Amino acid sequence: MSRGRRYDAEPKLNMKKVFAVIIAVIVIIMFVFIIRGLLTKETSTGKITSQTYFASFKDNKWGVIDSTGKNIIDPSYKDMIIIPNNKVGVFICTYDINYENGEYKTKVLNEKNEKIYTEYDKIEVIQNKDNNNNLWYEKEALRVQKDGKYGLINLSGKQILSTNYEEIVAVPGIENSFKIKRDGKYGIVDSEGKIVVEPQYTDIDILGEDNKSGFIVKNDAGKYGIVNYSNKQILEIKYDSVEKVFGKDLYVVTLDGKQRVVNKENADVLVNGFDSIKQILATQENAVVFTKNNKCGVMNLSGEVQIEAEYDSLEETKVGVFIAKKADKYGIINSSKEEKMPFNYNSIVYNKKADIFILEDNDFNSTILNSDLETKATGILIELNDDKGYIKLRIDDNYKYYNFKFEEKQEREIFSNRTLFLSKKDGKYGYVDKDEKVIVDYIYDDAMEQNDYGYAAIKKDGKWGCVDIKGNVIQEPTYNLDDYLLVDFIGRWHLGLDINMNYYNQL
Repeated sequence: MSRGRRYDAEPKLNMKKVFAVIIAVIVIIMFVFIIRGLLTKETSTGKITSQTYFASFKDNKWGVIDSTGKNIIDPSYKDMIIIPNNKVGVFICTYDINYENGEYKTKVLNEKNEKIYTEYDKIEVIQNKDNNNNLWYEKEALRVQKDGKYGLINLSGKQILSTNYEEIVAVPGIENSFKIKRDGKYGIVDSEGKIVVEPQYTDIDILGEDNKSGFIVKNDAGKYGIVNYSNKQILEIKYDSVEKVFGKDLYVVTLDGKQRVVNKENADVLVNGFDSIKQILATQENAVVFTKNNKCGVMNLSGEVQIEAEYDSLEETKVGVFIAKKADKYGIINSSKEEKMPFNYNSIVYNKKADIFILEDNDFNSTILNSDLETKATGILIELNDDKGYIKLRIDDNYKYYNFKFEEKQEREIFSNRTLFLSKKDGKYGYVDKDEKVIVDYIYDDAMEQNDYGYAAIKKDGKWGCVDIKGNVIQEPTYNLDDYLLVDFIGRWHLGLDINMNYYNQL
């Protein structure tokens, strides 16, 4: 692609004009930096930045907007434009799709709608899925194809893995770790292009929740073992299968048709008394969660049963504390089988970082327990943010925030950059500023908090619209969004029905 024009005949330079131009350029550069500094200062006091990108959908065509609602790529594509990292202006467009043979073409555009990285035959995002089957894309690398072989580039276009591979796919549920295939053998590479495990195995899979836990590998004879992050053998490659269950240098394997627990010396530790092993207890010495006749219990490594197998599921979360399931309901028991929480809940989740339990009932109401299993808050759980350390609940049609010590916090304490704060009076919603001055009158039937981009959704007479960072209505309430799980706006664009796709729609 041409980057500009070059003239064959170059006229003689006027040096006075050259110096004048140089001085002018310096002044302009200084001006740009001053303006940038002012914008940065405004951001720190409540100005919302616009360096985020989203797929957009209008008139059955796809495009890209930024977080001000500005069209970056006009909606003109038949298929959704994929944005691997919404902080970076790199957009993957798919076109000329042949649905009969599955063939298609791709191109990459930047925020100026220019084609980039054109030296490859095809460029694709790398899809991945979490444990709940939610689709997401790798943020740091793209898969490229050249002459029928695959490699990797980063989002700046730098090649980080040469195009010498027959296959490159994500390791399911693991970020920045890819399964590569060369000469019919599999290995692992990370998002920086470092070969973690050389392609030398018939198959390879992750052992735990990240690539530091090691890898389950398969040899040409169809036998399995374990290697670590440095490709050093941890378990001999001789087993019929290796389960993703491990802890304290103990592993669950199958040999000669029998599941067993072995140590890193490949010696049997526990062989009899169970049908399968579900968990090696990291918080309790020498014990496992086992199954017998499709029920779960706990036994030590000597085979002595400590909790009878009578639960549909059983998981230790803290020392001697188990989330258990019985008759399709969840409760909490201790190692003595005492019910610490009754079996009345649709789900119970333990968050290790926050050190709290979240119990949800039939009506989606959540009960939040601390590490001592004391009830500290109840309501509809809207968000649990590990990074900022807060819990957001909806209680009696109001939003409340708590830190992980269960101290109530105000919205403005957590989101210091926001300019509008949701307020309710006489059954109606409006917005105030940080000094409690009313900015948007109490005239709305429902409303949402201001989002990270300065917009807030408002509802009146059953329809939704939007106000901007200053409280000005920029989208009159015209959208019926009763079927939407989440209502959110960027300018005149509202979040799409499928929130997993993370796109914005417009009439």
